[in-house]
Amino acid sequence: MAALEPEDHQRDAAFNKALHGKSAQAPGGISAMLKKDKEAKRLAVEEYFKHFDRKTAAEETAADREARTKEYATLTRHYYNLATDIYEYGWGQSFHFCRFSVGESFYQAIARHEHYLAAQTGIKAGMRVLDVGCGVGGPAREIAKFTDAHITGLNNNDYQIDRAKYYAEKEGLSKQLRFVKGDFMQMSFPDESFDAVYAIEATVHAPKLEGVYAEIFRVLKPGGVFGVYEWLMTDNYDNNNLEHRQIRLNIELGNGISNMVPISEALAAIKNVGFELLHHEDLAERPDPMPWYWPIAGEVRYMQSVMDLFTVVRMTHWGRRVMHGFAGILETVGIAPKGTKKTADSLAIGADGLVAGAKLKLFTPMYLMVARKPAE
Repeated sequence: MAALEPEDHQRDAAFNKALHGKSAQAPGGISAMLKKDKEAKRLAVEEYFKHFDRKTAAEETAADREARTKEYATLTRHYYNLATDIYEYGWGQSFHFCRFSVGESFYQAIARHEHYLAAQTGIKAGMRVLDVGCGVGGPAREIAKFTDAHITGLNNNDYQIDRAKYYAEKEGLSKQLRFVKGDFMQMSFPDESFDAVYAIEATVHAPKLEGVYAEIFRVLKPGGVFGVYEWLMTDNYDNNNLEHRQIRLNIELGNGISNMVPISEALAAIKNVGFELLHHEDLAERPDPMPWYWPIAGEVRYMQSVMDLFTVVRMTHWGRRVMHGFAGILETVGIAPKGTKKTADSLAIGADGLVAGAKLKLFTPMYLMVARKPAE
């Protein structure tokens, strides 16, 4: 594998301060979105979109993908500099998909998905657990409350770490949660630091899954378990099919991903680093009464609660159009920084790609793998 991007925490902290200022203490997504430094936002937009602008599936080359992969850390960091507030506005504080059940509200389903992974991973009270790619800490807070474990969240984006600390303190969980800045391809933790490790739709940002899984293997204690929900292309994906490639590229553009890979590569990677694979399954293929993608597809007939209306409407096609139009107006009059609408538009392209990939069974956001590090 090519050399990793060197970490520069001082540089990242300085950029975080310049771009976000005190917006990490803002109560919500829109409020925080309007508090950004305009010049720093412009730089973040340029750094992120240089990898995708004027690239279609027909024009994209192997060199384009290689360039994104080499700059995976910067690409991902700037993606979340741009997208975090929009995520919080539209989805909440747990940045992942989930399965749905009859009579279950949106946020109940999100929490159940987190509980399920914690149970599969065997997380229990008193354990020291690592959350790889913790976002703003929504899953870490939920799993900490569900299991009474102590959870360390690892994240390469300073702004998300600031948000995670803010929410942990607000919920009285600061003593049970710790958030650390770092690249999951080159973790700063000593060998055998954690009793269990989980990742929820985060390791897809790795330039190579074998690299991040090897680091997880290293920091996990012998006999410890790693549970992951992985974003993967299915066996139906054909890279020679232009439509398939465009769907994959749209997903990557809208979600800060340098290089999507197939299920077979993920299974090989987790075994190659030394894990004993206990269970693997595409949970998107479970015969659920409603599909995982219904909120971003705007299929409001699946709503289970009146309260869901306030969340789901924001994610429908029309809800996104209203939001993006509003962002464009705020940008034009100088209230919102330039690039706000472009970011929102790219998220919409990504959402449409996810739905298209799901309906053609080309993509899954919840390929479950549970693996144990051998005791000896």
